[in-house]
This record gives sequence, structure tokens and C-alpha cells, in this order.
Amino acid sequence: MATIDQQFVEYIVKTLVNNPEKVAVERKIDEKGVLLSLTVDPEDVGRVIGKRGVTAQAIRVLLRALGTKQDARYNLKIVNTDEEGTAHHGSKPEETPVVDESTTNDTEDEDVTEEEESSATSELAEKTRAELADLDDLDI
Repeated sequence: MATIDQQFVEYIVKTLVNNPEKVAVERKIDEKGVLLSLTVDPEDVGRVIGKRGVTAQAIRVLLRALGTKQDARYNLKIVNTDEEGTAHHGSKPEETPVVDESTTNDTEDEDVTEEEESSATSELAEKTRAELADLDDLDI
């Protein structure tokens, strides 16, 4: 049976990916806290990490919020698997992986002004605050 933290990460990630049936979360407890290892279909890894690691970082922030309620320290590790199913461990816990920007969409405008970037950051902050407020309503 999956614990509440595993279910939480699974729920978030399954809404992001194209192959939700291939999402798996393993849980290990050590002296540093709870380590959740997330495995997804290789074609969905980019969606979970996000551009410049923003999505993965947002998931980690939400997981820390859950950890505050649970009095636990959580770390999320995204495990990258190739087509043969061989696991390649991605980032270390608490680190945002470096994404090769040459693989991102080349049609995007690279001349993003500071104002646009600031606006996007504040929108993300507002969205995250709203999600955290929703977490407070959960009876965990």
C-alpha cells in the first residue's frame, strides 16, 4: 500500500505525463529523512523536470510543504530510465538537474525581457501559494 507522500507525488506527476501508467514512486527512509525515487516513461522525463528544472523544483516545494505537516524531511530523486529499462539516476536529492537547452523548443523567443520573466515568476509564486493553501485544507 502506498503512503500518503507516494500517492501525493504520483497524483501530481500523473497529471503531467502522457504515460501515467508508467509512473512509479519508491520510498526509502534513511538518516536524512524520506527519499522518494520517481520513475517515469523516458519520453515524459522532460515534462516532469520542466524547462530549467522548474517543474521538478515546484514538485519538491510541494513535497516539503507536505513534509511540514507530516514532521518529515522529504527528498525527491527523478530516476531516468532508457528504452531498455536501465535506470540512470538523475539529480541528487534537493538539486535541480541541468537541462540541455539545445533540446528545448527552438521556436521560442529567446529575447525574454526581465519584466516578462519577473511576471512569469510572480504568476508561478501566486499559483504555488494557492496550491499550498489547498494543501492546508487537506485532512492528512
